[in-house]
Amino acid sequence: MIRVFVAAPTAAARLGLRARLHHPDVEVVGEGATLPAGRARVDVVVLDGAGMLLGPAAAMAEDGLPPVVALADDDRLARTLGALPLRGWAIVGREASAAELRAAVLAAAEGLVAVPASRAGRILGGPGEPAARDPEALPEPLTAREREVLELLGQGLSNRRIAERLLISEHTAKFHVASVLGKLGASTRTEAVSRGVRRGLITL
Repeated sequence: MIRVFVAAPTAAARLGLRARLHHPDVEVVGEGATLPAGRARVDVVVLDGAGMLLGPAAAMAEDGLPPVVALADDDRLARTLGALPLRGWAIVGREASAAELRAAVLAAAEGLVAVPASRAGRILGGPGEPAARDPEALPEPLTAREREVLELLGQGLSNRRIAERLLISEHTAKFHVASVLGKLGASTRTEAVSRGVRRGLITL
């Protein structure tokens, strides 16, 4: 039995997700407008969109985040998910069928990465349809704190050193780093620094 927590901004959205997840192998053990706080005993978090992903998720990071299944039509979310310390993750479209959503939950629970076949080329990169690189403008600008984190990444600091410098927890630092990588479309810290320099966000 896979224990699922449903996170969505409205009660109607949560009810719709519950209905699509109804299956003998899946049990919805909780729901809310934000991610569960503390050491929630869930196997997979299913969330509607990514706006709630980086902030409250920091509270769950001590023992590692559970796998996440995100309903989103924006392929850029994959970079954010890939940068987080997740045991598995999946993306499905907001209009995904019940079967597609349950399949994504099963895959993520097994520690796999799952994306719709129709979007795999864009999300993961592949022959004939490479992933997008370096758009002219960031789809979402870095916050002041994220720019501080990027500066410290440019100095080669670890998450622990970043946390000490900014007087925050190491887990919070980890999530700021993940957010920076996601917004810059970078898969590594070095790549994030390089893109930050090219965009004039930092100087070395």
